[in-house]
Amino acid sequence: MFAVHLMAFYFSKLKEDQIKKVDRFLYHMRLSDETLLDIMARFQAEMQKGLGKDTNPTASVKMLPTFVRAIPDGSENGEFLSLDLGGSKFRVLKVQVSEEGKRNVQMESQFYPTPNEIIRGNGSELFDYIADCLADFMKTRGLKHKKFPLGLTFSFPCRQTKLEEGILLSWTKKFKARGVQDTDVVSCLTKAMKKHKDIDVDILTLVNDTVGTMMTCAYDDPYCEVGVIIGTGTNACYMEDMSNIDLVEGDEGRMCINTEWGAFGDDGTLEDIRTEFDREIDLGSLNPGKQLFEKMISGLYLGELVRIVLLKMAKAGLLFGGKKSSALHTKGKIETRHVAAMEKYKEGLANTREILTDLGLEPSEADCIAVQHVCTIVSFRSANLCAAALAAILTRLRENKKLERLRTTVGMDGTLYKIHPQYPKRLHKVVRRLVPNCDVRFLLSESGSTKGAAMVTAVASRVQAQRKQIDKVLALFQLTREQLMDVQGKMRREFEYGLKRDTHLMATVKMLPTYVCGMPDGTEKGKFLALDLGGTNFRVLLVKIRSGRRSVRMYNKIFAIPLEIMQGTGEELFDHIVQCIADFLDYMGLKGVQLPLGFTFSFPCRQTSIDKGTLIEWTKGFKATDCEGEDVVDMLREAIKRRNEFDLDIVAVVNDTVGTMMTCGHEDPNCEIGLIAGTGSNMCYMEEMRNIELVEGDEGKMCINTEWGGFGDNGCIDDIRTQYDEKVDEGSLNPGKQRYEKMTSGMYLGEIVRQILIDLTKQGLLFRGQISERLRTRGIFETKFLSQIESDRLALLQVRSILQQLGLDSTCEDSIVVKEVCGAVSRRAAQLYGAGLAAVVEKKREDQGLEYLKITVGVDGTLYKLHPHFSRILQETVKELAPRCDVTLMLSEDGSGKGAALITAVAKRLQQAQKEN
Repeated sequence: MFAVHLMAFYFSKLKEDQIKKVDRFLYHMRLSDETLLDIMARFQAEMQKGLGKDTNPTASVKMLPTFVRAIPDGSENGEFLSLDLGGSKFRVLKVQVSEEGKRNVQMESQFYPTPNEIIRGNGSELFDYIADCLADFMKTRGLKHKKFPLGLTFSFPCRQTKLEEGILLSWTKKFKARGVQDTDVVSCLTKAMKKHKDIDVDILTLVNDTVGTMMTCAYDDPYCEVGVIIGTGTNACYMEDMSNIDLVEGDEGRMCINTEWGAFGDDGTLEDIRTEFDREIDLGSLNPGKQLFEKMISGLYLGELVRIVLLKMAKAGLLFGGKKSSALHTKGKIETRHVAAMEKYKEGLANTREILTDLGLEPSEADCIAVQHVCTIVSFRSANLCAAALAAILTRLRENKKLERLRTTVGMDGTLYKIHPQYPKRLHKVVRRLVPNCDVRFLLSESGSTKGAAMVTAVASRVQAQRKQIDKVLALFQLTREQLMDVQGKMRREFEYGLKRDTHLMATVKMLPTYVCGMPDGTEKGKFLALDLGGTNFRVLLVKIRSGRRSVRMYNKIFAIPLEIMQGTGEELFDHIVQCIADFLDYMGLKGVQLPLGFTFSFPCRQTSIDKGTLIEWTKGFKATDCEGEDVVDMLREAIKRRNEFDLDIVAVVNDTVGTMMTCGHEDPNCEIGLIAGTGSNMCYMEEMRNIELVEGDEGKMCINTEWGGFGDNGCIDDIRTQYDEKVDEGSLNPGKQRYEKMTSGMYLGEIVRQILIDLTKQGLLFRGQISERLRTRGIFETKFLSQIESDRLALLQVRSILQQLGLDSTCEDSIVVKEVCGAVSRRAAQLYGAGLAAVVEKKREDQGLEYLKITVGVDGTLYKLHPHFSRILQETVKELAPRCDVTLMLSEDGSGKGAALITAVAKRLQQAQKEN
């Protein structure tokens, strides 16, 4: 028993001594956590450098865009061919992907050798060989004369400008085929395949093996957004935000970046980490000075690193009693598979003895322990270096998503990772130590690179098909110049119909005279009360106007109009309005003061004088009974009498559009048009009296309230209305009415978007085909969300956040589509506004007999004010459709309230002038 203990003690002491001896010799290969964190920071800096347009040319880590923009979502299906070139064997694969309610992949494949004379010969011979192998595969499986989409896994650094193209930057590993570098490998392969008339394949994708690994794992786990290969070579890829990729146009969504991390350190960044053994490996390689990080990590070099270390230790008398064998002097005699075998848990020492004996050495027990420890240090350093670079990628992903804690999956592949008994465990442990705020799952890829190429192709096919369907829907909202000119012409005709006595009743654009016959001239002054009714809020204002300096001061109070009042009786509505006026007068201490009043009433009214307005019909959600066909000024006067607390001089009833024009006209005498682009849509302008057949007199001008929201109610613009417009119309309070307004105004744009999103979801193109209850709710998608989503300053993450508020669990790709839908709907609205405005400015130019018209348009409304692109598109459209009109759009400051007071002031001035005359 004592002898056994003595033997165990001797063995452990021997082991300890040998380990210390090796540790001293390989001191520089052992990396502390502090060093690893430093390497991690260096790699992060290199990633940033590689992503920048200006810094990429000098970056060693090239961060190549792959144009893979989406990972599998489970809906992929079809048959695909896949080729894999990058290692010691070439592989052809047929992959059948079927949805069938669950993710299902069936594969059949065949390996072909890659002889040295092929991979180091002429480039055209290499691609002819690949095409021959593909033809053989298709022939043996009866696949000829059938068309297939094909994905090519090409495991070498390529610069891509699209998914189906790749310019080879440099060969790596053992490949050296001539005449391929700086050429498109897809073109080379396509040319070679044309020699086989009986095969019909369409190369849709070129991917790196690392990307293939990520895509394979992402098919099984949607959280997978990183791929890592640790095999003959080493590399990593991950999904980067497009906004961070300077090398590619566009900021929306994400794209897979092939880091090509094997070249990390080629610029000298890792010189303090590299050892004499690394330098010797590099000098003896096919590409000295290149792929320095890879040469410290990958399977192609680990065995050789161990051989060089053992040879140097033997020369120093630290191993094999100083004896060496010719095999130990021979390059490539120790392979990575030997390193893996020597590190096996139980058989490791026995394997070590056997391998060393095969090398012509006579190892002692101590030698075997030392050699085994050399293998451990070399492979552990490899895992440590990989872990540091991977930790840098995971940190970047977490920071991109602005998360405290990241949950993600890393797809893994490569012979070193698969066959080395300790490697995965070491790598995982170090990664988790370096990034404690990341919950990382490591998923081993099955047939990673080749199946992955098929998955990329399947995703590309799916995205291509989906894109066609989405583009088909968006195309409905894209108006040509001819269509816009047609709208302009029809609007112009409706103006003429509305102004003429004989056709006025048939016109959809009502062209209502407002009896506002003058613009502010700067002499207006005094205190005025103004009321503003046009939406769910009602405002009462006191407006003080000083003459000369055109100075206006305002005091106002906002009151809510509850839905039951909006849709109750007319008497209840006007009693509520008078109650609000009473509250305001009390608040301002004006009870009993006689003030002229202007009433902004933003609904279609037929006027016979400036202080009389008969409501034609309610819009914007109002439905109060016994009002349509009644004079709203009389109804207001009656309500004031019922209260019997105060008396007011109601001088003018005006539309908010007219108020907007008057407000801007107070600042700019050139302003003769008012435009509202808000909850509702309307336009007014100063028309020549001679053209207004509905009013007596030919002298001067009068403001016409077009009420153009009803344009198209006669079917004249049905050719540009979509199924979504029809659904919005059917679900509205006034079906068949205000059709132009329903295509252009803030009250409806969000609802149009909602209808499109429901349709795209039903087609399986959005939100994984799941229509949430919130999305089914009418009015949930407010127009303010369009303005927020379309903001250039808003990252996709924030778009997703808005959609989540709406109960829509969106992917990155969903967010892009939603943004495109919002853009199409709002762009059409702005263009339709532009066509209508072009009609009126052209009319004014012709009426005045001018070659060139310079005019200002006063604009108000939340859509115009808040939407990031609306005003620009509107202006561009007017410029295109009315090239001989110089139109300035002037934002109105508080148009409806201030405008009502100004109209009242102008009316008072004109009344006074009439009296004096």
